[in-house]
Amino acid sequence: MTRQLVFVHGRSQQGKDSGALKAEWIASFKEGLARNNLQLPLAESDIRFPYYGDTLDQMVKGRSAVEAVDVIVRGAESDEAEQRFMREVLAEVRKKEKITDKKLAAVLDPDVVERGPLNWEWVQGILKAVDRYVPFASGSAVALATNDVYHYLENAVIRDEIDDGVASAIRSDLETVVVAHSLGTVVAYNALRQRGADAGWQVPLFVTLGSPLSVKVIRDRVTALKQPRQCPPCAQTWFNAMDERDVVALYPLTTKAFSLNPVDPSILNKTDVSNQTENRHGISGYLNDPEVARLIYDALTAP
Repeated sequence: MTRQLVFVHGRSQQGKDSGALKAEWIASFKEGLARNNLQLPLAESDIRFPYYGDTLDQMVKGRSAVEAVDVIVRGAESDEAEQRFMREVLAEVRKKEKITDKKLAAVLDPDVVERGPLNWEWVQGILKAVDRYVPFASGSAVALATNDVYHYLENAVIRDEIDDGVASAIRSDLETVVVAHSLGTVVAYNALRQRGADAGWQVPLFVTLGSPLSVKVIRDRVTALKQPRQCPPCAQTWFNAMDERDVVALYPLTTKAFSLNPVDPSILNKTDVSNQTENRHGISGYLNDPEVARLIYDALTAP
């Protein structure tokens, strides 16, 4: 049976060549396939790569990553709701990575530590602590990812524009395997859940890689988008993979971290990916995992 493959990218892709980005994803997927002595089972033209990087650029107002991080960390343009969202994400990062008050005091004034997350200096301190104490992690990457997820979930104009782009890549007359990474997992999950059934999409496999959906404030905001927190009705199987050192994907999507209603189909989780990228979050270190690549291959070639 003929199937197509759709890749849904994450953040920091604005201003880049979409063809080159697609080629990077395909190269990593081929590497994972080669570890199984397999080859790409479909033509590259049957791999769709909806590019919404320029829409993401609206979230940081055309700034470079370095400039955007500086603005985000200073809290210069964020309102109270956005700052609260950032604090809640970082509180979970702190808990997961065991960043104690003592460790925080080494990068912050003790008075700031004592006042806790209600002051913005605490946020800046957590990001510095991530840089210092969490191997391979980047406070800047956490700040940027959190900022993008917030604006996608809170800005309906941006969300609809991105969802429209993803939806344009999925055909109702063709079974489609959907593979998403990072912010793209939030985007793809929302688009499949909100639009899939009405559009007649057929998704034998939905794959999320390095997903932040398990972070409480993120899953609560996703749930608030007026759809049940469930496996998208158009998807037969949901597979989630993460590297436990990936500070964006804090937890697997288990019933504890991402409960579903109804509970079936449940989410299959793989937590032992050994992501070789510098921050343990990059897409190449997920797609070249042999188990991830094999699962995608099997879904594409099933009779």
